Amino acid sequence: MILAGDIGGTNTRLALFREESGRLLLAEEQIFPSRQHASLEEIVGLYLKSRPQTVEAACFGIAGPVINGRATTANLPWIVDAAELSRRASIPSVWIINDLQAHAYGISDLPAKSLLTLNEGKLTAGNRALIAAGTGLGEAGMFWDGSEHHAFAGEGGHADFAPANELEAALHAFLMKKFGHVSCERVLSGPGIKNIYDFLVAAGIQEEPEWLRDQLAQAFDPVVVISDHALNTTAPICQCALDIFVSAYGAEAGNMALRLMAVGGVYVSGGIAGKIIPLLKKPAFMKAFVDKGRMEGLLNAVPVKVIVNDHIGLLGAARYALRSSRGNLKPAYSQA
Repeated sequence: MILAGDIGGTNTRLALFREESGRLLLAEEQIFPSRQHASLEEIVGLYLKSRPQTVEAACFGIAGPVINGRATTANLPWIVDAAELSRRASIPSVWIINDLQAHAYGISDLPAKSLLTLNEGKLTAGNRALIAAGTGLGEAGMFWDGSEHHAFAGEGGHADFAPANELEAALHAFLMKKFGHVSCERVLSGPGIKNIYDFLVAAGIQEEPEWLRDQLAQAFDPVVVISDHALNTTAPICQCALDIFVSAYGAEAGNMALRLMAVGGVYVSGGIAGKIIPLLKKPAFMKAFVDKGRMEGLLNAVPVKVIVNDHIGLLGAARYALRSSRGNLKPAYSQA
């Protein structure tokens, strides 16, 4: 069995996979509230305690930089160490990788129905890019070596946000006063949607109805309220906020395509994309994606697809563990 994990600030998802003729089949899955546990080691111990299957290898996708098999989680007070997990869980080989790197490794295992096409483009062998807005903004690349793709992590979500028009320039100025450095993640994330909304209110660009102000004040997650009103066209200020978000999302996806020469395709993943499909399918996303001056023709030929499968992180982690253990790739730590 292969153990896979998708570690999030709210939930930690663990799953066991078995391999049949090269395919990964999900055997069972369990979701744990992350903040109710002191560590990932504790959660893995609980998960495996009642399961007698032998685990040959494990991989966990975690948001944030992973260096030498060790990561400090972005949204949890955890330090995750591959060697410690291996020792405490008695699993021979354990890998920790960036969560977007895990998403990238899962793409090849997705059924066609899990991919929604925003731009057909022209199917070409080459590098790929992956972008995912959720709690934060994740980015990853997939290098094409002539026969297969190799996923690698990046922290491009923390690179500078580049305004594409006067409205976004005003948004940038607003966020600079609030945060100092304005990263892409300050705009392209769940908190980023709330930042855009707050800007529209503060700048007087859109009127905030009193009933909406009350709803947001009482909401557990204001971003859900803003997104729902945008999708249902029941509040112009919410529609405007999501319009800005979608356009900026498309622009950054296009930036990734250029930086990585991702002629093999750009994939959009993350918790937000699947919830705003109707907005992503409108012209704004792709218009911003291709609006790169002399490179417009190149970007028009790039396939763009949205991943609509919430098991992508688990699939990718399992695929990485399987190919690494079978390929005798040493874990990113040294066992004495």
